[in-house]
Amino acid sequence: MPYKEYYSIVTLMKNTNELITKDIKKLIFQIAIPSSIGMFFNTMYNVVDTFYVGKISTEAISALTYSFMIFFMLLSVSFGLSSAITAYVGGALGKHKKNMTRIYTSNGISLFIIIAFILSIVSFSLLEFIFVSMGAADKVLEYALQYTYIILLGIFPMLIGLGSNAVLIALGDTKSYRNILIIGFILNIIFDPLFIYGFYFIPAMGISGVAMATVLIQYITLMYMLYKLYATKLFDISKFFNSIPNIKAYKHLIRQAIPTSANMFLGSLGSMITMYFVSTYGFKSVAAFGIGYRVEQIILLPMLGLNTAVISIVSNNFGAKNFDRIDEVIDKALKYGYIMSTIGVVLIALFGKYMIMVFDTDTEVVDIAYIYIIFESFIFFSFITLFISSSTLQGIKNPFMIPYISFYRQIFMPLIFFSLVVKVFDLSIIYLWISMLIIITSAAIFIKIYTKKQLEIARAKHILKKQG
Repeated sequence: MPYKEYYSIVTLMKNTNELITKDIKKLIFQIAIPSSIGMFFNTMYNVVDTFYVGKISTEAISALTYSFMIFFMLLSVSFGLSSAITAYVGGALGKHKKNMTRIYTSNGISLFIIIAFILSIVSFSLLEFIFVSMGAADKVLEYALQYTYIILLGIFPMLIGLGSNAVLIALGDTKSYRNILIIGFILNIIFDPLFIYGFYFIPAMGISGVAMATVLIQYITLMYMLYKLYATKLFDISKFFNSIPNIKAYKHLIRQAIPTSANMFLGSLGSMITMYFVSTYGFKSVAAFGIGYRVEQIILLPMLGLNTAVISIVSNNFGAKNFDRIDEVIDKALKYGYIMSTIGVVLIALFGKYMIMVFDTDTEVVDIAYIYIIFESFIFFSFITLFISSSTLQGIKNPFMIPYISFYRQIFMPLIFFSLVVKVFDLSIIYLWISMLIIITSAAIFIKIYTKKQLEIARAKHILKKQG
């Protein structure tokens, strides 16, 4: 075996042993903090976009909000497959099966390429129909189409880059993606005004320039992530293009990905349903909803890093059958999440309105957005419960209840509650936010109980297998 490959494998096994032996508290911080920092800069990237688009008009911000819903729908597929790659690569690492990690890595990337191709065709074909169905019209629709048609050119680099990151997460590496997100944020600060207003030979492109900057940065991100993936020795580009897909690996990854992707897809569909009902209150309400969502994301960032830590640690320890460590990581992640949620409530109450005014100073928009984030801040505790439970189910390769819970909280109940608020009783928009609080809290309670039960079943099966 070549020395370099041997060294890489030794390093890989060292990292894997840490995930199944190192102190849980230290592991959570080691993985979650870089992930949260990366997510912070990713969100700030979007904040920069929103800031510059807000300089164009409130209609432009509304258009960006509609476009984000489409973007989130496209990401729904990648999240499912990404979590599947992390779970299977992490499980193989926990079992010390090197060849298996390579098989799931290469086949995961090839699946992302196929999915990116399909999504590109479907998205270009149905884009205008989807926007009109959500309630976009006139200038808002025009801006949304201008922006999103260009954004769709970045589907390939976005998905393949996320697939590469999924493998790195299984290795416990969340720093690489953090680093490129920081670079992307800095580049976006430079590129946005450059493409919006023009400079020398670069024409002024307005809102289309914001999209152009994003696509360019996506390709830069892809090159970096492929370089980091190649350095792990789990992925060889030359062998990749000469290899035949492993159908068994495809089946495993797809089977694991479908529940999570369905969950995320239902989430994006639920966002579109919410957008439809919010749009009945006017385009300023749509703009307020979009701005409020950005502010909510900023506060949620440290909590989202916990998801990455949980799925990484749980998947490795599930492969090694360390159930006590799985219980410990859940307990500690929930504890840290609830503490951060409390801090988030206080921050929004004190500074929420000022954060909103960075993007739009229209009094009506600010008031609607502030009320929205106040209610959303109290949902943080439920969100944390949902996130940690879902990550655990993915890590133990048992995510099949997740889409049903998502259907309940994103589609079924919102259609009932929102229809009553808007169509039947003609109530103010604040009752939409109250409805969200009730629906998400009830879903969080159920999934926490369900996850605990599934872990008990998995532990019992393992004990019986050892005894038999």
